[in-house]
Amino acid sequence: MSEYRRAKRRKVGNAIDVVDTMTGQSIGKLSNLSETGMLLILSQALVSDGLYQLRFALPNEGGSSRSVEVGAHELWSDEAAAPGQVWTGFRFIDVAPEDVAYIREWVDAPGSQYV
Repeated sequence: MSEYRRAKRRKVGNAIDVVDTMTGQSIGKLSNLSETGMLLILSQALVSDGLYQLRFALPNEGGSSRSVEVGAHELWSDEAAAPGQVWTGFRFIDVAPEDVAYIREWVDAPGSQYV
């Protein structure tokens, strides 16, 4: 099977909440992340083809975390195997250069597992 993604995606090992910055509400959990997009597991579907401003905190080696904010475009959504859960894929449309660099470092960190 060939891999068609442009950027490798790191699996997220622990629960990382993702917040819609416009509402302040948690919308779901991060499942995997690349420097160009992410996969979330949600409890309800979002607006198809919608644009979102999202925030999540990535842990660092020192045991603390760094907040990252992204503008994201919802590309697709599909029901998960678990009742009441939805997989949703996003591509990033706006990320500060320093956040892109941090995401890249986080994805490439030693010991990371990839999708």
